Amino acid sequence: MTTPFHHEPGAVPPPQCPAHNLGTGPGGLRRLYGPEAENDPAGLYDKLRAEHGTVAPVLLHGDVPAWLVLGHSENLHLTRTPSQFSRDSRRWRALQDGSVAPDHPLAPIFTWQPICVFADGAKHERQRGAVTDSMERIDTRGVRRHINRFSNRLVNDFCEKGSADLVGQFAEHLPMMVMCAIFGMPEEYDERLVQAARDMTRGTATAVASNAHVVAVLTRLVERRRAEPAPDFATWLVEHPATMTDVEVVEHLRLILIAAYESTANLIANVLRMVLTDPRFRARLSGGHMTVPEAVEQTLWDEPPFTAVFGRWAVGDTELGGQQIKAGDALLVGIAPANTDPAVRPDLAADMGGNRAHLAFSGGPHECPGQDIGRAIADVGVDALLMRLPDLQLGVEEAELRWVGNIMSRHLVELPVKFAPSPQQKRDADPLSVMARPARPAGDWEISSPARPVPEPAHSLAGTQPAHAPGGAPLPRPAPPAEGTGGQPAPGTAVVPAQRRPAAPARLWQAVARWWKGY
Repeated sequence: MTTPFHHEPGAVPPPQCPAHNLGTGPGGLRRLYGPEAENDPAGLYDKLRAEHGTVAPVLLHGDVPAWLVLGHSENLHLTRTPSQFSRDSRRWRALQDGSVAPDHPLAPIFTWQPICVFADGAKHERQRGAVTDSMERIDTRGVRRHINRFSNRLVNDFCEKGSADLVGQFAEHLPMMVMCAIFGMPEEYDERLVQAARDMTRGTATAVASNAHVVAVLTRLVERRRAEPAPDFATWLVEHPATMTDVEVVEHLRLILIAAYESTANLIANVLRMVLTDPRFRARLSGGHMTVPEAVEQTLWDEPPFTAVFGRWAVGDTELGGQQIKAGDALLVGIAPANTDPAVRPDLAADMGGNRAHLAFSGGPHECPGQDIGRAIADVGVDALLMRLPDLQLGVEEAELRWVGNIMSRHLVELPVKFAPSPQQKRDADPLSVMARPARPAGDWEISSPARPVPEPAHSLAGTQPAHAPGGAPLPRPAPPAEGTGGQPAPGTAVVPAQRRPAAPARLWQAVARWWKGY
């Protein structure tokens, strides 16, 4: 098939043809949106695989053509070869010829922004380096304490009633509570922010407005952290040596917030559904033959939180999976179909314990950098819930569970459960601690990588304001150090700690000593 997207006059099937249904569009191509895609995505992937192989032409909202990559190895090639498949959405031919309008339902996903997701090469390294360096400063043990405390707070809200909806009352709220605390904006956590984060990736009529609300919240956060630095993720991004502009900081916070929230909320709901509906799964978990982290990993194979990632754009004419890809074509990373590719998983019932070859967090240079935080939220949250309510049972028949899907994800609408009412757990009155790693004494060893060089400190598009961001003026830059301070930052200002590299034998001995002591 050389020209799957050329819809010539007369190519539309006659009225009696079965292709005239909600699942197919011009040229008989299958739609990646609508009832069929939302209600039975696995069935749609099977049809596309049978009809086209490992790479299939599909239609996005508004019948805009794109390619869905179904094969596991083809997805790896797609994500690992930015020289052929770029993340810069401005290459999209449909944008250049006006086929896709700025108010397209998927605009919050594909509209170019000055962030690492839409960058390749040196710019991507500079921006992603700021993100990964800031994530390394998070105290993972402190985060787990927060997750456990937030989980118990949520359970307290319904534990005395004997029934609950684990999606609306637990899975949708826990990730947002944790991410707001990590970012340094716990006061911004509310129902509106939760629903806006859910809505902005669905391709709905309100997605653009929901996106604007999220951006406004994060803009206020950056304004505060420019004036009042604190030991939180937002400050670390603001003050990172990569010298990101205010627009870049806001957009990276938005990216991390939505990616972490959507994926983790779906992951928690999917793990809990498997526990409640699969007797073998629950028996292995309750009998000690499977840990909660192993249950999470199995779910990442079977029900990945993101079904697809949009997108990649062909740099030039090329071939992938036997299909002729034209320069400017859009491609989607097919996470869910890649995880069920018969070439790597011929038996879908097989136990995938210990196997992390799934693509739940994508792959290549754009692989999700915060996947360990998402795993921690799911691990600790599910464990805390099951500890508090060990007799959880599904409150409806499994066939009554409903799903909502889009090109990126598929999540449960509700997960009704019932259980024996139990008393609330006493809340810890101590204030929540910060999430930064504690500072080590000056003479302590560090086991770390050399400091990453920071190329491209500025570029012509760095200050470009995305169309969806409120206001076009950049926020004020922090003031330079005052004279007489020796170039040192003001007291209380967070800085990136210098990397110290002791000799290799000392580093090795320190690592062994820490392992022996259990930390």
